[in-house]
Amino acid sequence: MIEDFGGRIATVWSELRPATRGLVEHALQAKAGGSAPTRNFHYDARADLELSRFLAALDDRVSEKSDALDAEKVSRLRSLAETCAAVLQDKTESAEVFAQLVHRAELQRDYKRIDVLADALSLRFPPSEICELARSEDVVVRELANEALARFPISVLASLLSDPVDSEIARAALRRQVVEYGSEEARRLINVLDQADEL
Repeated sequence: MIEDFGGRIATVWSELRPATRGLVEHALQAKAGGSAPTRNFHYDARADLELSRFLAALDDRVSEKSDALDAEKVSRLRSLAETCAAVLQDKTESAEVFAQLVHRAELQRDYKRIDVLADALSLRFPPSEICELARSEDVVVRELANEALARFPISVLASLLSDPVDSEIARAALRRQVVEYGSEEARRLINVLDQADEL
């Protein structure tokens, strides 16, 4: 079946570890309503990277203007890409992959998926990863990250202030809490920080 989609996809698929392939196969079986095996497949940073590359290859192939794929193959290819994206959406804790999924949803104008990704952000990602996303060149990714940070407890944001890379992002989140949520605690902390800067 994979070979039907072209050489690049077949190559990327063949480079996936068996456990990573199993994640996709399991998700495909569950989507088809078949009896998916109950085996738990290990998910790690390498699976994240592998699935991200596989999704990129699938999306590139879908967007190609070629006569090599008929309508049925394009439909199957899109379904496989959606399944792969769903696995990543459910499992990833990588800022890069999150940005890839948001960009993909943006291109598809899938605002419901962007909302789901935004909800997963503060639940699944550590504050340092969200700070990385807040520095993204993608406006939507950056705004989702800044919104998530603005909802963090002040104690979490305060812990980021000592990090030379993330401190400015944390300060911006505290300022946003003051402006948007009227947080007096955030205002006091910003005042202390501003006074310390003047010394």
